[in-house]
Amino acid sequence: MGDFRYTHSVNVAKEAVTLAKLYGCDEGKAYIAGILHDVTKEIPKDEQLQIIRDGGIILDSVQKNAPKLWHSISGSVYIQTHFGIKDADIINAIRYHTTGRAGMSLLEKIIYTADYTSEERSYPGADIMREKSRKSLEEAMIFSCQFTLQNLSSKEAAIHPDQLFCYNELVLKGK
Repeated sequence: MGDFRYTHSVNVAKEAVTLAKLYGCDEGKAYIAGILHDVTKEIPKDEQLQIIRDGGIILDSVQKNAPKLWHSISGSVYIQTHFGIKDADIINAIRYHTTGRAGMSLLEKIIYTADYTSEERSYPGADIMREKSRKSLEEAMIFSCQFTLQNLSSKEAAIHPDQLFCYNELVLKGK
């Protein structure tokens, strides 16, 4: 893991613990999921695909064509096989930290949000999302989903159904 990725992972873990305290989630699990969320991000793509295959996961058509999604899937397998982590909530928090999904647990929402709001993040809207995350995880997630959906659609990139299901569930719950 390079210096940037290490710093980012530490910052996500710290942000995850902050959010866990705020929302009443297990701080230990938040730290573990945060520090490990990008564990395979810098592993070569062919190795990520092998980890995914070894884990018995079959990528759907969007995932096959979106290598940026592979690290979350391979990471969820890697932490099980290399670190012996069996906690389904930690595994799912890593697996869905890039797309989100419908029916996310509190820990999943925290890791998803912490990845967008960690200290070094400076993309347009990062400060707004940090502010929203202190008031409502769901509001912060809607904001991040909107950001991602706009970004991907502006590039004519495919949008994974999990991202759409996540967004739709959040919006429909708010109405």
